[in-house]
This record gives sequence, structure tokens and C-alpha cells, in this order.
Amino acid sequence: MPSEVVRVQTDGRVATVAVGAAQAPAEHRSFELRSACERLRQDDAIWVVVLTGQGEIFFEGSEPSPEATRATLPIAKMASAVADIEKPVIAAINGDATDQGLELALACDIRVASDRARFGLTQVEVGLTPRDGGTQRLPRLIGRARALEMILTSRLIDAAEAKHIGLVSDVVAPSDVLARAQEIASAIAKHGPIASRYLKEAVLQGLDMTLSQGLRLEADLSFLLQSTADRAEGIDSFLERREPDYRGK
Repeated sequence: MPSEVVRVQTDGRVATVAVGAAQAPAEHRSFELRSACERLRQDDAIWVVVLTGQGEIFFEGSEPSPEATRATLPIAKMASAVADIEKPVIAAINGDATDQGLELALACDIRVASDRARFGLTQVEVGLTPRDGGTQRLPRLIGRARALEMILTSRLIDAAEAKHIGLVSDVVAPSDVLARAQEIASAIAKHGPIASRYLKEAVLQGLDMTLSQGLRLEADLSFLLQSTADRAEGIDSFLERREPDYRGK
């Protein structure tokens, strides 16, 4: 039976994951999303993933239940499951993305937002700190000073400011968010999936390397790509002036 907490729909090479049911226990939502992410990570038929929310918000974060033991707390980390998907992941931010919702969005590679959406990490208001990657991914995306200001003040920003500071790449009407994200996903899915994964790896890992190390990684991945059937298909399709038929091999 399909989960009502996390719904997964596929359209060709693109999978759309919709997370909802804020009333469900945090541990249950975490398990459902982590399981969905692992299935998509291993599914060679899926080349791009779109992550969105059900209803009028992107994701409403919640703390683990009081009954959750210390050993179960890592299970509640959902952003790491999204970040572990080697394929491109696009966030269709259909509404507010605050606290763990913003942390989920930060784990994605491209973010499309509703013009009504708000963003922020407000955990410090209740004596907590972000626990799902917010303190690490936000400054890497928008810079240390802006990230510290947002986190320390718990200030919410609107979609226009989010685009201005580079938190999101596109802002559209609420009714167009999912369609725009899926449009981007479809464009990416036309390309060879191995090349897309290598590009993502080069960019993300390169951020934690020196320039010389990043350049070496880029060269190594490019070399590996030359031995794939997809690379040969790319050359053949260019010479024959036709659309490439990539197979992910």
C-alpha cells in the first residue's frame, strides 16, 4: 500500500517525492523518507529526483517524540538521506521551508520556490540548534555572515530575498512550482546520467578541497567518463546530428 506520509510518483526518468503528514511522529516520517531516498538511490531507471511537500507548505519540521531514545535520534535526520542521493535532486518549495524544512531544501541541488514561501532556521528560539545540516549547508550556500545572521536572529526571509542571496534559483507562482521543478528535471534527464552524477560529485566534493585537489578530481572523473558507452553515444549522436540515446552505461 502506498505511504500517505511520503508519496513517490515516477514519470519516465524523473521521480517526484512528496512529503507530508506533519501530524505523523517524526520517527515515522523520517523512516518513510529515508526508505524512499534509498530506493531511488539504487534505482538505475531514475535519473533525477524532485522533492516537494504535500499541501500548502514544503515541510513542517518537528522534534522526535519524548519517548525517542538517544540511539534513535540519528534516524530522525532526513536531510542526510536526501544528500546521499548521487543523482541530481531538485526542491520544489511549494510553501514555507523553515527549520528542518529548510534543512531538507538545502540538501537538494537546485531549489525552485513559491513566491509566497518563507525561509528560516528558528530553532534557537526554543533553545535548540539546527540538527539536520543547517549550520553547515546554509553558510556554504549563502556565505558565513548571512547564514549566521539568519540563524542567530531566527529571522524569516521571503522568496524574493532568498533568490537575491542565492538560496533559491527560481521563484514562481505557487501553482507553477512543481511544474517548473519537473521541467528542470526533465531537461537534466535528457543528458547522460553518469555525467550528471560525476558533475554533482565534482562540484560538491570540490567545495571541501583545495583548488588543485578539485581540479584533480575533475580530471579523474572526466577520464572515467571517457570509458562509458554513454560518452561514445554522445559523440556518435553529435556526428550523426541526432538526439542521443543515453542508457546510463
